[in-house]
Amino acid sequence: MSLNVIDLIKGQLGPALVSQAASQFGESESGISKAIGGLLPAVVGGLANNADNPGVLDAITKASSSGILGNLLGGSSSNPIITSLLSSLFGDKVGGLVNSIASFSGVSNNTAGSLLNLVTGATVGTVGKYATDNNLGASGISGLLNDQKGIISSLLPAGLSLASFGLGAENWFGQAKETVSSVTSTAKDNIAEGVATARESVSEGAREVREQFNNNNNNNEGGGSIWKWLLPLLLLIAAGYFLWKQCEKKQTTTTTTAASDSTATGTTVDTAATTGTTTPAPATVKTDENIDLNGVMLKGYKGGLEDQMISFLKSGGYKNAADDAALKDKWYDFDHVNFKMGSSTNLEAGSQGQLDNLVAILKAFPDAKVKIGGYTDKTGNEASNVKLSQARADYIKAALAKAGVGAQVLGAEGYGSKFATVDAKASDAERAADRKMSVRFAK
Repeated sequence: MSLNVIDLIKGQLGPALVSQAASQFGESESGISKAIGGLLPAVVGGLANNADNPGVLDAITKASSSGILGNLLGGSSSNPIITSLLSSLFGDKVGGLVNSIASFSGVSNNTAGSLLNLVTGATVGTVGKYATDNNLGASGISGLLNDQKGIISSLLPAGLSLASFGLGAENWFGQAKETVSSVTSTAKDNIAEGVATARESVSEGAREVREQFNNNNNNNEGGGSIWKWLLPLLLLIAAGYFLWKQCEKKQTTTTTTAASDSTATGTTVDTAATTGTTTPAPATVKTDENIDLNGVMLKGYKGGLEDQMISFLKSGGYKNAADDAALKDKWYDFDHVNFKMGSSTNLEAGSQGQLDNLVAILKAFPDAKVKIGGYTDKTGNEASNVKLSQARADYIKAALAKAGVGAQVLGAEGYGSKFATVDAKASDAERAADRKMSVRFAK
């Protein structure tokens, strides 16, 4: 199962960074977010197209130890690795890429240029870190990048395409160009073959009719037969019609084959992007409310983790549970606790508040014990998924222990994608349901 590199990189480009970038560049957060959304697949596409370039692979390897990820906003624009890499990836098309992104997102050209450096830094830094963590050499990095070629176009936001950057697929991914050339060549060969066959058939037919015509002339010698002028006319009409039908048949067959090959090479992506314009049903908006914890108000969703856990404890459900078997099937998903993509130690902004709420609940019910669970979606290597989910569960357990309720946390386990339900080929937004942290009561 191939890893979607863009999913990893998004963890470095979350809401907190978007907000900081908007403040630093004097742009709206929506404009910054839109620009990043267009630049990310373009940069990953550039890397994928240069997956076998030693200089690019060396830059990715060096990026993991260069500190790029620790200072994306401050150090990306002046980092020599990024400057050199952009030249290798896009050459003289950097300006066109920046202009297209600026026009698409509504930010200034200067901001778009700075964001290109930032996104490139986040990309090579993340890929380099992943390679280091998973002991990938140059060949492993190359294989990882090559795996991205089939998904790049589908990840571009509506309204953008490789062509709009001056980076058409035929210029980037040589295989597509080669396939088109092959199809065109085959079509030409088929048509030529059809014409030759038609000519041969007409020639044979003409010979037979000519012999018959000569026989008639011999039988009607001196009679001024009508066949003397009618037969050549009929022969000419028949030959022209036969030749036209043969060529038309061959050309139609070739066109159908070419269309099928185009579909196979992924050209239906743009069609899906342009035809899928149906406005989705608006999502239900959740709003934090006051959740009563024995007179203390916690901020949380109605029906969310805090609400459900407090209600269960107040109802006597935990106290009356005979053993752990009676509790093990009921998990409470965190509504706000999320890790940055690919990380087991960096939480997204807003996560700490819900951890504090869980600490408050456990302190209010000191007899209650819990267990932490970590989960991933179905993409990526399963061994790595299990390792990542376990590390995240351990991180939550350690955070609770640091807050003074460690004795109430009986365990932490990472399940990887074992319980994931969304197909690996689904969109990132759909697969987000499987990437979660949960907690359950235990005894």
